[in-house]
Amino acid sequence: MDDVGTRLWLPPLSLAGCVRAVMLRDTRGRALDGAQRENYFPATPLVSLFWWAEGRSDWLATPGFSAPTPDYADAPVLFGGPFTLPSHTRNPGEMWAFKLLMLPDAFTALTGIALDRHVNRIVDPRGLLPADWREWLDAMSAAPDDAARLRLLEAFLVPRWQTLGAQQPGHRYAAWSEALAVRAATSAAGRSLRQLERRIKAWAGLPLRELRAVSRAERAFYAVAAADGQPGFNWADIAAETDYADQSHLCRETRRLTGFSPEDLRRRLQTEEAFWAYRLWVA
Repeated sequence: MDDVGTRLWLPPLSLAGCVRAVMLRDTRGRALDGAQRENYFPATPLVSLFWWAEGRSDWLATPGFSAPTPDYADAPVLFGGPFTLPSHTRNPGEMWAFKLLMLPDAFTALTGIALDRHVNRIVDPRGLLPADWREWLDAMSAAPDDAARLRLLEAFLVPRWQTLGAQQPGHRYAAWSEALAVRAATSAAGRSLRQLERRIKAWAGLPLRELRAVSRAERAFYAVAAADGQPGFNWADIAAETDYADQSHLCRETRRLTGFSPEDLRRRLQTEEAFWAYRLWVA
């Protein structure tokens, strides 16, 4: 499909280990129907800051997907914590939005905010973030276009990230989650498994086993993209290549993290507008 008005911005090396990506989505003038204005997102350990330039989104209560929380805010900028379930939303009309995706331990290091209380939540961040972040949120909201927002993003985050002197390897979940485990094991005196798990959950909001599940799912996602259309493609091979116990394990985990079976997800990703967020990662 041709996702006109939808782009993925990948960060410069100066933000490696801090920003995973920015999703840019603009449906103005596209005359999308109701089904095409729906959006499917997978479970993710990432945290997000989401600016609305135009329009809004309704969080749908779909079986097998995350449920709207009582404190869900309809605000011009939103904060989303890590999600252990996929999400399903719908835009009532045209929309133009800017979604910053950050690695959770980087967000915690920069803001001092522990994420374990923000799992599966979307809230107005203006009552949550430090004062200098709130000023930046307002500047981003007032920016005239996506290019200006990207410049403001780099100008704000790069010096703060460099001051921490923190760099994490790569942009794939596998490299990041394993680096996080190593850092948890070497950053303090406590070395017990329980202490390591507590440290990782404080930094990332999720236990290491969940981070590794997402790592497997991402590897399988890219393996499917590489093998799709090739002779001999089958799900058992994908499962074996990406560290699943077997094909059934792959199917269960894919359904839990995306809401769909692997084959249903692959088919719908290719044909339905609502899966634009998935297509961005393999474009």
